[in-house]
Amino acid sequence: MRGLGRGSARWASAVDPQPNDHPLHFGYGTNGLTDLRLNDALSLLADLGYDGVGLTLDHMHLDPLAPDLAARTRRVARRLDELGLGVTIETGARYVLDPWCKHGPSLLDPDPEQRARRVDLLSRAVQVATDLGAHAVHCFSGITPEDTDEDTAWKRLAESLTPVLDTATTAGIPLAIEPEPGHLLATLDDFHRLRRTLGSPATLGLTLDIGHCQCLEPLSPAECVRAAAPWLRHVQIEDMRRGLHEHLPFGDGEIDFPPVLQALATTPYQGLIVVELPRHSHAGPQLAKQSLQFLHHAAAGLLAQKPGSSPDSDSSHIADGSQDLGGSQDPEGFPGPDGSQGPNSSQVPDDESPIPGEGPAASEGRTP
Repeated sequence: MRGLGRGSARWASAVDPQPNDHPLHFGYGTNGLTDLRLNDALSLLADLGYDGVGLTLDHMHLDPLAPDLAARTRRVARRLDELGLGVTIETGARYVLDPWCKHGPSLLDPDPEQRARRVDLLSRAVQVATDLGAHAVHCFSGITPEDTDEDTAWKRLAESLTPVLDTATTAGIPLAIEPEPGHLLATLDDFHRLRRTLGSPATLGLTLDIGHCQCLEPLSPAECVRAAAPWLRHVQIEDMRRGLHEHLPFGDGEIDFPPVLQALATTPYQGLIVVELPRHSHAGPQLAKQSLQFLHHAAAGLLAQKPGSSPDSDSSHIADGSQDLGGSQDPEGFPGPDGSQGPNSSQVPDDESPIPGEGPAASEGRTP
């Protein structure tokens, strides 16, 4: 990935005496810096010591519908190289395709022509990712439209993603779909349902949002990381509370982060861990600084652990004291990002199961 880690030298002299004593690579999402010009946002992140950026394609920074997109992308590529920043491409801009409908049209839209517009956006994102040397393209399913039954929605999702996956495969760029509260694909179980439906294409990976794990998954965030490890292609991180889909600055929610970062350090994943605070652009520069300070302190002392090896202190437990859910083989034998096999069947249940005591979390709202 482009320039990963080269920005950390500035951090060493300015803030933290030993910022590189852990194996994790942190980024910040431009959807939380929308009050800044893109060049200013990238310079800010490099000066703070971030390893990279989660670049949301939108009209404010890098417009995927601009007629001169290729030229703009080349300029961004040069700037990323100058600053030593890695990058992942995010496609969660709220109104990039429709000024009246948040995240619309989606891959689930009843109108095939409207679905095709989202497919085109994702295909453009793959091209941008290729030109920038990004490590993944992020996407999501969308909310199930009214008067659409679940089977039809899943069929539309699979059919819509197929040409995008073909494009991503040709480009050699992973497509990392995100379980999003309130969407059709909302949980890790839902990701595995899609993966199996599509025949587990190698290009299809997972965006794991740590806050979403806290919001509605039955496993703890650290356990989610271990369960999802073979399919991780992108990671987003922020604080959150149970049953409430609200992205919060670190310390304002309920997540215990050192065990989460320890779990990430034991996976084969080497990409960016991107802070996602899309509703805090008004304080973006300050929160970007505070977030990196928090993450470096939370990660202090973590050591990289080779996948499949046991922690020195206790082979049956991870840093947070819970049992290691890792297994040697996925039930269907699909390889992980490093070519190793995935988790065992206890991690990837075939049947969708409700979260005890919780209803489905609404998109960016409270549990009904």
